[in-house]
Amino acid sequence: VGVEDLSAKRRAVQAARNAGRELSPEEDQTYFTLEESMTEMRELITTAGMELVGEMTQRLNEPNPKTYVGTGKVKEAQELLQELGSCTVVFDAELSPGQQKALENSFNKKLLQNDFLGAEQNDTALILDIFAQHAKTREGKLQVDLALHEFRKPRLTKMWTHLERQSGAGGVGLRGPGESQLEIDKRLLRDRIIVLKRKIDDVQKQRDLHRKGRLNAGLPILSLVGYTNAGKSTLLNYLTSAGVMAENILFATLDPTTRKVKLPGHKTHPEVLLTDTVGFIQKLPTQLVAAFRATLEEVREADVLVHVIDVSNPMWAKQANAVRTVLNEIGAGDKPMVQLLNKIDLLSAEDAAYCREEMRQMKNAVAVSAITGEGMEDFVAVAEEAMADLLVPVEMLIPYSKGDDLNIIHEVGAVEEVDYKETGTYIKGRVPKSVAMRLHEHRLDV
Repeated sequence: VGVEDLSAKRRAVQAARNAGRELSPEEDQTYFTLEESMTEMRELITTAGMELVGEMTQRLNEPNPKTYVGTGKVKEAQELLQELGSCTVVFDAELSPGQQKALENSFNKKLLQNDFLGAEQNDTALILDIFAQHAKTREGKLQVDLALHEFRKPRLTKMWTHLERQSGAGGVGLRGPGESQLEIDKRLLRDRIIVLKRKIDDVQKQRDLHRKGRLNAGLPILSLVGYTNAGKSTLLNYLTSAGVMAENILFATLDPTTRKVKLPGHKTHPEVLLTDTVGFIQKLPTQLVAAFRATLEEVREADVLVHVIDVSNPMWAKQANAVRTVLNEIGAGDKPMVQLLNKIDLLSAEDAAYCREEMRQMKNAVAVSAITGEGMEDFVAVAEEAMADLLVPVEMLIPYSKGDDLNIIHEVGAVEEVDYKETGTYIKGRVPKSVAMRLHEHRLDV
């Protein structure tokens, strides 16, 4: 069931007018049309392993507070369910727990005990289902499990009338009505959430140790971000031969992968660390943002973000805006960014020319193909420019007994001048700030 809520954009337009301005093109690009959202929903349904057998759509001036869509559409969906013999209805909307329960009652389907996926799903449940299927590592499984439990918590209802009350068994004077099934479920769910959060905190500590090790190495960190299925893992594989799963499906990558890479032709930083992260999507569920905080921390801690954009998708401009919105929400919107217009090999000559023209209007942008390698030299040049501010100019005199310090400068910095003097090696160049602070005792320019 595709739903376009016209009130959201109307409120944004009204807010802009109240502020004495019109809605900017960037703000207008935030809103997906009904057909664009339906195209994405079809891909989500396919990725979740379900078969799409029927569709219906509705444009709403205001959502129905009880069932989100109108009562006529609910009845129409009931008839279509019976006609097609379908067992699941997916709504392209964020349904409240009350709306979800009202729709389940309307469709009158028998729900599986303790199953949060009943006869009706919304886009959040669908995305969580996909994440559950694709989680491979312990960290990924913990994060998805937490998101699932947080999603289920406000949706618990009394589904077993025959277990409405348990008798208290404790002897004379201790008998009572017992706990209701709902209270038991809530307590079990709450306890499980506490356990999961503790385990994820342990994972967070391990990530912090790894992150400190990378910081001590002085290598700049480039984090690949972008809409799901934009080609981030393919780019990482092209540059590093990392062997990361890269398929033409949504959310193929859940766990961050970091690799050291020597970018071809790179002069400022001989080596960098490249991290592949989970893909974003419009209306990214808040449960996922909270549960995947350890993973998203990799984005916040990166020195430069590489925003991979699938320009073969007609909705690429809106997808790019959706990514920027999520980056702002997690506190990474002000990071230096390189915009990578990927998959130009899939464009016609006319579309590719248009893409390159658009690229010239964007800051730190380059058109590439992660499959063929086209444009990678331009990417290296743009990345080098974005990372230039990460280095500070230094002049040092390194004693000959401190050969390790000299090696560090050559590995992570850009050496401009070398002179072998009587007391040591004179170095002039640019190094990361952390290295400059660590080797402060050798500096001549402070």
